[in-house]
Amino acid sequence: MSGVFLKNKKAAIVVAFRDFRDAEYFTPREIMEKAGVSVKTASNKIGRAIGADGGEVEIELLLENLNPADFDVVVFIGGPGCLENLDNEKSYKIVRGVISENKILASICISPVILAKAGVLKGKKAVVWSSVLDKSPVKILKENGALYESRPVVRDGKIITAAGPVAAKEFGQEILEILAEE
Repeated sequence: MSGVFLKNKKAAIVVAFRDFRDAEYFTPREIMEKAGVSVKTASNKIGRAIGADGGEVEIELLLENLNPADFDVVVFIGGPGCLENLDNEKSYKIVRGVISENKILASICISPVILAKAGVLKGKKAVVWSSVLDKSPVKILKENGALYESRPVVRDGKIITAAGPVAAKEFGQEILEILAEE
């Protein structure tokens, strides 16, 4: 996707205020910004969010003020603080709003659990982070009707899911690809 320029596109990236996964945030953000996408970062609190690896980002938008109609894509980032901070009705409302507005929804690592609980993955192919010791995220996706696939990045229509930080670059590139199609 090199050479793509998407100057008129807007993205909202949703992170946990504490312990978001740094690579999952910074890599896709850099990919989008290099292509001209305007990016805003949202969270459950205003201020300086801190990633699990120490990266910092200024939060520009509270979850309750994120209107999916204002963006072309809404991206949920995972990490150790993701479910603790974002697995709630505010996030579910945003997720459902993205779908009802026919916008692009992207989610990486553990955050596809939020999409599943919001009810938007029923009958959709998706991936989520899991480990040898913890398969519960996969179970949650399946219990909520998702068609789990064990691949780094999965796209089903306007929904993109990715398995974790090792897929961050491919995830960002897939977001660009779908933005370019719109």
